[in-house]
Amino acid sequence: MQTPYAYTPEGKIAYIRQIDPDTLPDDIRAQIPGGTQVWGVHRVDGECLALTQDRRSAFFVARENDLEPFSTH
Repeated sequence: MQTPYAYTPEGKIAYIRQIDPDTLPDDIRAQIPGGTQVWGVHRVDGECLALTQDRRSAFFVARENDLEPFSTH
């Protein structure tokens, strides 16, 4: 896959986006307190790698796993 970010090695990009908790599986949704924001760390192919409670934590998780985070909306 070609990426528009020439300085980032293929497979090292993570997309960060806010997720509607209602779209998550029941077992995961049951663990999230009502009104909590959910942010996802996603691979380029869309696979969700991690969920966090805020955007800042999502960027931190990506970087801690040697991924270059980018926002999506």
